[in-house]
Amino acid sequence: MRATREVSLSRPWLDEREEELVLDVLRSGRLSLGPTIERFEETFAAAVGAPYAAAVSSGTAGLHLLCITAGVGPGDEVITSPYSFVASANCAIYEGATPVFADIDPRTLNLDAASVAAAVTERTRAIVAVDIYGYPCELDELRAICDRHGLALIQDACEALGARYRGEVLGSQGPPAVFAFYPNKQITTGEGGMVTTHSEDERRLLRSLRNQGRADSGGWLEHARLGFNYRIDDVRAAIGLGQLEKLDEILERRAVVAARYTELLGAIEGLELPCPDDDQHERSWFVYVVALPAEADREAVIGTLDARGVQTARYLPCIHLQSYMQERYGFRAGLCPVAEDLSSRTLALPFHALLDEDDQVHVAETLREALESVSSSGSAGA
Repeated sequence: MRATREVSLSRPWLDEREEELVLDVLRSGRLSLGPTIERFEETFAAAVGAPYAAAVSSGTAGLHLLCITAGVGPGDEVITSPYSFVASANCAIYEGATPVFADIDPRTLNLDAASVAAAVTERTRAIVAVDIYGYPCELDELRAICDRHGLALIQDACEALGARYRGEVLGSQGPPAVFAFYPNKQITTGEGGMVTTHSEDERRLLRSLRNQGRADSGGWLEHARLGFNYRIDDVRAAIGLGQLEKLDEILERRAVVAARYTELLGAIEGLELPCPDDDQHERSWFVYVVALPAEADREAVIGTLDARGVQTARYLPCIHLQSYMQERYGFRAGLCPVAEDLSSRTLALPFHALLDEDDQVHVAETLREALESVSSSGSAGA
């Protein structure tokens, strides 16, 4: 019999302020290409310490556009993480380049700089560095590799709004960065994303590319280059403005939820928790992902949690082992052993700013019981 208690995997925090701002846009009649978008861009840029920002339809769109501005094209290679959402690699494929996967650090789950350095070839054009689960990547080490080989560095910060590297907010350090606003992110616009840049020329190009290649001047039907419909609309921008107004509180609440999980789960034997912050890395909590013991049956654990009303997700499948990647490029298991091991064991638990403490206790108790159950079953079978 299924439990009556339901603990959802994620939930956005929206209230009357977002409703008010959206209503203002609806009453204005400016639903697209209006002033609310520029307000959203300016407010976001200020929040992350970047001089320029360009709003786009998704984080994926932002990554694609940065591959274009970096000059990625057919015959090129782009190095990225196998332990990420597929957009981190797809953005290169869109431009005819080949994704190359470097393995990850087992503690941070971000790209291992030594593995990246070993993957560089004469065809390498760019590195897409992922701040996985909101934990900042080794930006200085990766930037040094790019400087040494003349490569572009693209920061996939889609999961990391508000995170800090060496005391500075991501987006402020220089490399162009992409943030995403899907409903499970720190802030949401439903669908949407933002690209930050420290180059006025790049910002101008991004604004053109997202808007069907239209130039800054000229008519609606005059196009300066091949572009895309990667625009965000004013309704979504209004939601984003409301979200930014409470960004600090959202980040603080998510940190409290994460700290509570760490306390509740810390005594479970064999369970690996997210790595803590240090003096160079301050995480912005996107999800709370644990790694199950190697001997645990993840599917059995998921089944027990599901029966008790606890939603989970298998974060994250390795990109290079997705069927289309194997069919197109011949990638096989064994390419990135650290990522593959963790991918088989990691599990996202319910996590959002409004998560109730009682629900967290229920999640923790159920997870502990599930692990004890599969451990007992394994011992009995042996």
